[in-house]
Amino acid sequence: MLNLTDKNSALCSILLISDLHLSEALPRTVAAFEHFICVTAGAVDSVFILGDLFEYWIGDDMLALPFSQYIAKLMHTLSERGITLYIMHGNRDFLLGPKFMKTASAILLPDPCVITVFGERIVLTHGDALCTADISYQRFRRVTRTAVAQSLFFVLPLRWREKIGENMRRKCLVQPIQMSPQHDVTSNALSHLFSRTHTHTMIHGHTHLPAYHYHHGTARWVLPDWELDHGTTRGGYLRIDKNGIHVLPLSL
Repeated sequence: MLNLTDKNSALCSILLISDLHLSEALPRTVAAFEHFICVTAGAVDSVFILGDLFEYWIGDDMLALPFSQYIAKLMHTLSERGITLYIMHGNRDFLLGPKFMKTASAILLPDPCVITVFGERIVLTHGDALCTADISYQRFRRVTRTAVAQSLFFVLPLRWREKIGENMRRKCLVQPIQMSPQHDVTSNALSHLFSRTHTHTMIHGHTHLPAYHYHHGTARWVLPDWELDHGTTRGGYLRIDKNGIHVLPLSL
């Protein structure tokens, strides 16, 4: 458990984002992230990124690429201003490793993670593990998280892994997933997570269905994805301060 209040008794506020899916192919979304880091996060204590920061991440050797290195160094500026950065793996970037965390000056969070802020226990998760009705994806998730599968993947040259990542990106652009109950979180998974973490408030991303849900005494905030390059512009973040949890739009 991460107790932010104990860490800093004068805690002011924290910001939470997820599902930015950054890539060189999305310059406007990247520009919005630059503004978020440099301006929006100018007077907060901590920033939490709850997964899918990148469209794909196929190993920390991607830091040899100018774009990846630029994003990591941009994020490092938070620590230079005394702001703590926390990152959680998503389904697209679960291969973010220690080299990236060091370059970005970020702390890797387990999924799920319970934080205590202003006296309230909140469970944070990316959200993909809650989509238990999608049996084939959950099987894929379990396999790809194993050390054996990842070590075999890393044997491939970077350029081959890049092609795999780019093919996945193009496939998602051409055939975007149509949201259905199969791809959304399930009530059983939600109840189980609330129960085992002894929490009543949850924040997650992944589903691209931003909303606030209140059900039987539990509150669930779903973070928005960011998309400023194709179709309808969308994006936003959550701010937690002494007055509660607030949904805020991107400032551009």
